Amino acid sequence: MIAVLRRIGFTLGLPAVLLALWWVLSANSTNFFFPPLSQILESLVQEWFGPRLRADALPSILRLLAGYGLAAAFAITLGLLIGTSRTVRGFLEPVLEFFRAIPPPLLVPIFMLMLGIGDRMKVVVIAFGCMWPILLNTVEGVRALDEVLSDTARSFGITGRARLRHLVLPAASPQIFAGLRQGLSVAIILMVISELFAASNGLGFAVVQAQRSFAIAETWAGMLMLGLLGVLLALLFRIVENHQLAWYHGLRRSQRSS
Repeated sequence: MIAVLRRIGFTLGLPAVLLALWWVLSANSTNFFFPPLSQILESLVQEWFGPRLRADALPSILRLLAGYGLAAAFAITLGLLIGTSRTVRGFLEPVLEFFRAIPPPLLVPIFMLMLGIGDRMKVVVIAFGCMWPILLNTVEGVRALDEVLSDTARSFGITGRARLRHLVLPAASPQIFAGLRQGLSVAIILMVISELFAASNGLGFAVVQAQRSFAIAETWAGMLMLGLLGVLLALLFRIVENHQLAWYHGLRRSQRSS
């Protein structure tokens, strides 16, 4: 219990200190562009935990999850294929390096022409941008497979799906989750960028609209909402990662203690 409380204290300590400093230093602010934190928090509660939660936050979250899920499924499948086959890797690597070098925001106008300005375009932008860290980490995780384990599995006749399920995926899963974590951060950024172009709702759209109308408190509140969303998604991801990689973290703890 004490260890849990200590961990919570370490996690929440710095944010609490920063918020307290912000509150004190901005309490008597008369600067138009830096309103008091109390005013920003009031706008956050009224706007983002009220009507905007369903009108703007929920559509953004659904687009993010759709794009992220699509990218994860495609990138992990392709990464397993590339990592296990030198022929496929040599054939696809030049094309993948070409597309990876193109910043996703530059492709937004092209995707708009091809897919329109609806949710499909935004999902594709998110998926295209966040698939690369997942793909590259998956490939590296598969290529780093222990040769001794691979030879042992081959000698016991473990091939095909059984080898993929019981050897390749568990061995590459720490690297895959590292890519998924990086991809999640990219997905949040691209969610906002995709909503800056011809959008009618979403977090990015709401923040830009507030900025253009000089609603400064609402602008700050929207940025805080984006930060809170990022923290929540990172927390949920860590819970899933700890559950799926419990064996890996246990192995590392035992190695450190020995």
